[in-house]
Amino acid sequence: MAKNEVRIIGGKWRGRKLKFPDAQGLRPSQDRARETLFNWITPWLADSRCLDLFAGSGALGFEALSRGAQHADLVDKSPAVYAALTAAKQMLQAQDAAVHRGDALTQLAALANSSTPAKYDIVFIDPPFASALAAPALAALVTQGLLADEALVYLEAPKQAANAWNDADWDVFRDKAFGDSRALLLMPTEPEPLAEPTEKP
Repeated sequence: MAKNEVRIIGGKWRGRKLKFPDAQGLRPSQDRARETLFNWITPWLADSRCLDLFAGSGALGFEALSRGAQHADLVDKSPAVYAALTAAKQMLQAQDAAVHRGDALTQLAALANSSTPAKYDIVFIDPPFASALAAPALAALVTQGLLADEALVYLEAPKQAANAWNDADWDVFRDKAFGDSRALLLMPTEPEPLAEPTEKP
């Protein structure tokens, strides 16, 4: 495969190639990691609404659509990456994809405050490893109310990195290492039920 290309590995667009520009921190997920991820989430993928927050090559968002997701929002702040994602959407005729240009946290707020706020079933968070954006992005998903019931969040992080998530908010459903990367599937922690008030004697 040519430099700056990634291949969709399953679904209706299997084998189609996505081109991406050189951009700081852009690091497409390895094929092995993507295959593992989509094996993990297959039971929840059909007709899901997905968010690819640091979209880069678009491999995760477009792969989700290829495999049966209903809609995917792809977000990236780089003008060159935005142009490449838009071209990929046109090439695939991916009418159920929406490409957004802007800072991830700003775009989360915009999506939450839109006239028809989205509730995402599956969110992909694969930021540049040096960015330290994973933790605030995870927190914003919760505080902005962007997650559907029983949502799943995929996080790709440096293998040796400290936890980027708040253990009070997230349970680790799957966890696997790939080279220098760590792939995790997180689920929001179910709140503890409120204790029944005790009556005074």
